[in-house]
Amino acid sequence: MTIFPGFTPEALAFLRQLKRNNDREWFKARKAQFDALLLRPMQLFVEEMDVRLARAVPEIHGSPKRSIFRIYRDTRFSKDKSPYKTHLACWFPHRRASHGVGTETHGAGAGYYFHLEPRASIVAGGIWMPSRPALGAIRDRIAERGGELARLLRARALSARFGELSREGKLTRSPRGYPADHRHGDLLRHVSFTLSAPVDDDEVLSAELPRRVERDFVAMRPLVRWLNDALGYPASSSR
Repeated sequence: MTIFPGFTPEALAFLRQLKRNNDREWFKARKAQFDALLLRPMQLFVEEMDVRLARAVPEIHGSPKRSIFRIYRDTRFSKDKSPYKTHLACWFPHRRASHGVGTETHGAGAGYYFHLEPRASIVAGGIWMPSRPALGAIRDRIAERGGELARLLRARALSARFGELSREGKLTRSPRGYPADHRHGDLLRHVSFTLSAPVDDDEVLSAELPRRVERDFVAMRPLVRWLNDALGYPASSSR
C-alpha cells in the first residue's frame, strides 16, 4: 500500500491564497508549489484508496491520472471568469463506467467523491446530475423497486452519518411519464442521488484520512451499488 502522509497545513494555506489571488500570473508562478503541496499528495491518496477499494468495493477504482479533477475551471458559460477552482477533488467510478460526471457525460455510473477545501472538505457517494438516459433508467428502477432504495436510505448506517439525499435541483412535481400520486414520488423527483458528509481539517491533515474515507465509502456502498445495478453496472466480489 502506498504511504499517504496526510495533506499539510501548507496545502490548505495554498488553497486559501488561491481564493484571494485567483489569476493566471499568480498561479503560474506557484505551479511547482501546487504540484508538491496538492497534486502529488492527492495522487498518493487516490493510489491508497484504490488499494482499499479493491477489498471493500472491488468494482470501484481510482487512477492517479484520471480520478483527479483539473484545477482549471471551464469558464465558457459562466459569468465568473476566475480561471481556477479553489478546491481539489477526485472521483472513484465503476470500472466499466465512464470517468466523467454530470448531465453531458454518457456512460457514467455511481461512485465516490472526495473534495479538499479549507473548512469545507467533504466525502460523498452516488451519482450527481446523471445524463437523461441514466436518470431515466434510475427513475424506472425507482418506479418498480423504489421501496428498496427507501429502506437502504433509512438504514441507520446511512441516515445517522449522511442524512438525506441531496435536494439539489429536485423537482417540485413528479417527472413526466410518472403519476403525480406515485408511492415513490418523492424519490422520483430527485435529479441527483448523492449523500455527503463533512471532513474536518484535522482529519484532512492526518495520515489516517484514507481509513476514515474508506469507512464512509463502505457505509455508502448499498446506495452506490443500487444505483449502478439500475444502470447495468454490476457489483463485484473481487478484481
